[in-house]
Amino acid sequence: MSREQGAGPLAGVRIVDLTAMVMGPYCTQILADMGADVIKIEPPEGDGVRYISVGPVRGMSGVFVNVNRGKRSVVLDLRQAADAQVLRELVEQADVFIHSMRAKAIAKLGFAYAEVAAINPTIVYTNCYGYGRRGPDRDLTAYDDTIQAECGLPAVQQMLTGEPNFVGSIIADKVAGLMAVNATVMALFHRSRTGEGQEVEVGMFETMAAFMLAEHANGAMFDPPLGTATYPRAVAPNRRPYRTRDGYIAALIYNDKQWTTFVDAVKPAWASDPAFATLEQRARQIDSIYGLIAGTIRERTTQEWLGLFRKLDIPAAPLRTPAELFDHPHLNAVGFFQVVDTPQGPVRFPGVPTWFSRTPGRVAGPAPGLGEHTQEVLAELGLGAAGSRPGESVTAGRAGTP
Repeated sequence: MSREQGAGPLAGVRIVDLTAMVMGPYCTQILADMGADVIKIEPPEGDGVRYISVGPVRGMSGVFVNVNRGKRSVVLDLRQAADAQVLRELVEQADVFIHSMRAKAIAKLGFAYAEVAAINPTIVYTNCYGYGRRGPDRDLTAYDDTIQAECGLPAVQQMLTGEPNFVGSIIADKVAGLMAVNATVMALFHRSRTGEGQEVEVGMFETMAAFMLAEHANGAMFDPPLGTATYPRAVAPNRRPYRTRDGYIAALIYNDKQWTTFVDAVKPAWASDPAFATLEQRARQIDSIYGLIAGTIRERTTQEWLGLFRKLDIPAAPLRTPAELFDHPHLNAVGFFQVVDTPQGPVRFPGVPTWFSRTPGRVAGPAPGLGEHTQEVLAELGLGAAGSRPGESVTAGRAGTP
């Protein structure tokens, strides 16, 4: 593979990416940002996320452009023998094979782990599933909304608001995508020490169950149980942004030092109650505490509270919209956003949130047009500019942007 690799801790790693939607592509976007050469395999109609939101041209929606930046797109119809053979040749030179199909579907195409490992025994093979294949729900279709429901997110939202609601983010897709990054890189680390490839499985449901139960398992973990499977502070109905005299503010007066400095500075009459003296005592009646603080916060403006809380070193923040993040002074000071020139004009990408002193990542380039790199990758495989050997399909004829 002759393509020049970018900088980053994963420079030189080659990834064959058969993922679609958001969970898998978010994983491989992070890997591409970290320097990996990600070859995105798409069917002739393309990844459906190309068409689900606004974009400068059809097939380049904002969501697609963001989670597929820095990748190369190759169109293959894996139901065709010649195109399946191209994928096998890509597998020979890859470090990672990652897909987001159900187990039956990838096996039907002939690219289950056994077949891929027979071609490249040292490959890291990552399955991105809705439900792990060892359980009875392995063949169920899964999307972010259904996994949010399954893992308990709407239930805890109901404890907060009185009605079950989804979180206003495709959080299950993204958390599972992050888990897939972790699992893939850990398997690569194991291979670097032992030379062994292996199969990795990341279930969206299992990931979100672990995510939710990190705090909500709580007293239910013990035998006998010491309480319900909830973390009381997180689901206290009064846990919400505080209304100020002219708006809202988020603040958490949490540990004993913060509590003491707040009480000394503000002197609310209710805070003299000795039952509120320690974090342990306050934790037992946290919803009442939130309610009392809420009444006090209404007495001053948002800016007055922000100024005081920052003086006292108490965590506090104004409420912002996602649009406001593009002008956030801290994000701009640290160079969070990266402008990349694309065929459709400049795009201001949310950049790499992690920092490395020696191998920093970066947005490696624009998102690819459908099949934009088919000819390039086939040439790297030695298939020639025409894209096919005598008697084979015209795979490379499906190249170019939409």
